[in-house]
Amino acid sequence: MSPFLDLPPLTAAEFAAIEDKVAALLHTTADVVVTQGEALLPLEAAIRGAAHPGSTALNIVTGPYGQTFGNWLRDCGAKVVDLVVPFETAVSAEQVAEALVAEPAVDFVSLVHAEAATGNTNPVAEIAAVVREHGALLMVDAVASVAAEPLLTDAWGVDLCVIGGQKAMGGPAGVSAVSVSARAWERIAANPAAPRRSYLSLLDWKERWTDAGRTALPHAPAQLEMLALGACLDRIAADGLDAVIARHRAAAAAVRAGVRALGTLAPFVPADAHAAPVATTLRAPDGLDATGLARELLQLDPSLPVQAGGGALAATMLRVNHYGAAAALGTVRATLTALATATAADAAPALTAADAAWGEAITAAH
Repeated sequence: MSPFLDLPPLTAAEFAAIEDKVAALLHTTADVVVTQGEALLPLEAAIRGAAHPGSTALNIVTGPYGQTFGNWLRDCGAKVVDLVVPFETAVSAEQVAEALVAEPAVDFVSLVHAEAATGNTNPVAEIAAVVREHGALLMVDAVASVAAEPLLTDAWGVDLCVIGGQKAMGGPAGVSAVSVSARAWERIAANPAAPRRSYLSLLDWKERWTDAGRTALPHAPAQLEMLALGACLDRIAADGLDAVIARHRAAAAAVRAGVRALGTLAPFVPADAHAAPVATTLRAPDGLDATGLARELLQLDPSLPVQAGGGALAATMLRVNHYGAAAALGTVRATLTALATATAADAAPALTAADAAWGEAITAAH
């Protein structure tokens, strides 16, 4: 029998230890709930726990996930104010402050830290300060930013911080987590519409697990996924979180520099300061179909971390992912070499520029 089919049950102590490792990764002393499903589970649970008829939400939309959050918030009966910015840029704290002044009743703000689908990242620290001054609760989707850029949950004042392991963490997609501040627990507990006796109920987890001393699991956990999450957290700790973040930043900087030197494509997010380290999105020139380009690149090298953009962006955007092990100079060089071949360009200048950008980024991190 395979050893993976004959594992001893995951104990409550082991489950709690993994939660504690997640808390350390998020730099938080708040309660952490490790949910048994992909990150959309705690994202929806957080919104349905905090939003209700009579509440007013500011939903910041810098990509497709922000659009999803707005739909959930409306479904909860909340009044929703969408702050939409172009997907090739980032939202600013000043824009958020102006929106809050215009809608003083806002008591909940939803924000995506980094949008892997569009390749942008938002200044959470500055935005969180504005939200906290306003007195609203802040939920941050950090699925694509955790382990790729700094995430200081407590220091920034993030009330609900949701992560998944499948991107920069290089871990499993089948489990995820959310940190819940004391303010957020108060808000959810006071919400008569918050889910109860439901897979979406954070309060059920709090009462049956966290408040009960974390000694008896409420139900059988997703054991293999939990073990994979624990292993990935141990690997990040062993490598050093700063080193992992530095590799992702270097990978993104190297791809952007290499593509600019290549000259056949351009970064979808023009400003380097607005670009997410977890994935680099590229704009295909007129006449070049991004879906076909992605297919050609994968025929040249099936291991390349590339894909076409989603939805309406499928024909015009190419995405280069830097997830986990893909945040490596060798992977960057292989991707640029394949891009040069597919677009009939000279790879040498791109590789030289990428090497230089990688070295500068790693040096700056030290």
